[in-house]
Amino acid sequence: MSNQKMKGLAKELKTQFTIIGIFIAIFWIIEIVNQMFFGDHLDYFGIIPRSAIGLRGIILAPFLHVDFPHLIANTLPFAVLGWLVMLQETSDFYIVSLCSILVSGIGVWLFAQTNSITVGASGVIFGYFGFLIMRSYFQKNTRSIAISLLVFFLYGGMIWGVLPSNPHVSWLAHLFGFLGGVLAAKLIAKEKSV
Repeated sequence: MSNQKMKGLAKELKTQFTIIGIFIAIFWIIEIVNQMFFGDHLDYFGIIPRSAIGLRGIILAPFLHVDFPHLIANTLPFAVLGWLVMLQETSDFYIVSLCSILVSGIGVWLFAQTNSITVGASGVIFGYFGFLIMRSYFQKNTRSIAISLLVFFLYGGMIWGVLPSNPHVSWLAHLFGFLGGVLAAKLIAKEKSV
């Protein structure tokens, strides 16, 4: 590999790690501020089903977490899967994130239990998972297949998160996030084939 290509790769990796780092820093800063200054009341900006005020949560919920253990549980998979989404193109991260946020958020807003509030980045994480697993189906290239196999090996157990199990975990956010990731995989593959 030429020196120019190595410099280009190093610059791209730095950009990718910076993007992931900024998102994770935002998650942590918001949770620290929420716990220290707002007594956890910022969570009321989450998704409140079938409520006009709850629509704001579609965009805000991924940045809010119930507590620090919830945030810790989301941090590593967000970093790893988010970075894997960027491996073919950094811009894929934004498309997949937006699709996952919107589809997950709208699904929760429409179908979640009345009087509930949903927060957390897990809908986005499941979107990354859905994208990475299904991208190989839509793009059919060696790199996509290799990444899909790696993700399935590392995170394949996540698939059970799209089914109802724990009443305190929004399986709907997981399910619709996964579907948002699959939609993003289809849209990106279609765009690249044109």
